[in-house]
Amino acid sequence: MPDLPAILPSVRVDGETLIASVRGEIDLHNSGQLRTALLGAVSKYHPKKIVLNLAAVPYMDSSAVAVLVEALQKLRKTGGQVVLTNLQPRVKGLLEIARLNTVFGLAATEEDALKK
Repeated sequence: MPDLPAILPSVRVDGETLIASVRGEIDLHNSGQLRTALLGAVSKYHPKKIVLNLAAVPYMDSSAVAVLVEALQKLRKTGGQVVLTNLQPRVKGLLEIARLNTVFGLAATEEDALKK
């Protein structure tokens, strides 16, 4: 995918899985960039699974969570899933408070996520 924004520095496809790294704090000011890049990749590659490596995301707000939920909804229409990996404590806490840790697949590493 050409011209990836800094917030989504790498995207690769492995079979029917889209694997992407996300970087930086994600809030109302830049969640639109994440949405455009992530949903653009979904439209281009039509994955069955998205693995998002969040190791470089120390913080996200509700607007970022909304982007993740929107991607999940798109994949669920075709029986797909979204797996989040390498969660930082603040991000994991946010997902737990919102009870989204039961909606998304969570994995310690990308390798673990690919096995789910």
